[in-house]
Amino acid sequence: MILVTGASGFLGRHLVQYLSATNQRVRAIYHNNAPDDALRSLPGTEWLQCDLLDVFAIEQAFEDIEEVYHCAAIVSFNPSDSAVMLHFNVESTAAIVNECLDRGIKKLVYVSSVAALGRNSAVTEINEEVEWEESNLNSAYGISKYMAEMEVWRGIGEGLNAVIVNPGIILGEDNWEKGSARLMKIVYKEFPFYTKGVNGWVDVLDVVKAMYMLMDSDIHSERFILTSGNFSYKEVFTIMAHALNKKPPHIYAAPWLTNLIWRLNSIKYSVTGKGRTITKETARNAQSVSKYNNDKLLKALPSFSYTPISNTVGRMAPVFLNEVKSAK
Repeated sequence: MILVTGASGFLGRHLVQYLSATNQRVRAIYHNNAPDDALRSLPGTEWLQCDLLDVFAIEQAFEDIEEVYHCAAIVSFNPSDSAVMLHFNVESTAAIVNECLDRGIKKLVYVSSVAALGRNSAVTEINEEVEWEESNLNSAYGISKYMAEMEVWRGIGEGLNAVIVNPGIILGEDNWEKGSARLMKIVYKEFPFYTKGVNGWVDVLDVVKAMYMLMDSDIHSERFILTSGNFSYKEVFTIMAHALNKKPPHIYAAPWLTNLIWRLNSIKYSVTGKGRTITKETARNAQSVSKYNNDKLLKALPSFSYTPISNTVGRMAPVFLNEVKSAK
């Protein structure tokens, strides 16, 4: 049986759907976000509520498990969430690694992030061999994923068969109010500003496929960057705008402007408790140019290929528009 943590989240739900479609037996665990009816009805899938900081609950979740996909994590760029995120992302991963070692699990695939690779000032294109560098450009989320990776590497040193994947910004159909899927909603509202920031982007279905292929391979003790390419936020927003038949962003937001916006947004949030849509970290990241090399995975899995981002957005757009229409 296969264990998937964070199974009702963005990546987790797509992974569980994929595993179910390939006739795998899955134990899908979640904490606060209960699965909807569609997820609960997936063939071969059983759902279990589990607190990954509770070692006794983890022991129960691991009964009869042979392979583990660890997708669960707190993702936030809100400063008030930093301490909780750092604690949960690291300690939950340590607990999963320990249970994998105790049970002799065949293989663990751990979902990290390109944020865990840091922002190294000495390189223009980041690959899997770049060493972490302390920098004010590293987000609390990135630090939490880097520290969680250290727990996986510790497990590998103790004999665990494991692989780490580092996806870029993941795009796909999901809750349009949260995460990267929310970008579609922002573009739909014809947000006029853009920055010159660049990042790696990847289709959620490509991440799922890469994880599945790595689990099914003899590859171990490696990490892999997962991106279909490096694109500016303006490029991606423009692709989305065209898919939605909306006006693309056209006003350049210089660093001073994004700094002003996050400060004003922070004041609004402190007064009303609502409307925190941009933080110091997200403003800073929007201006940062971070390019990632995806050659390693393509060489390790010759039959694997990435979905063009334009195709990903083209798949997302009609789903989003249909939900907008249904909400009216």
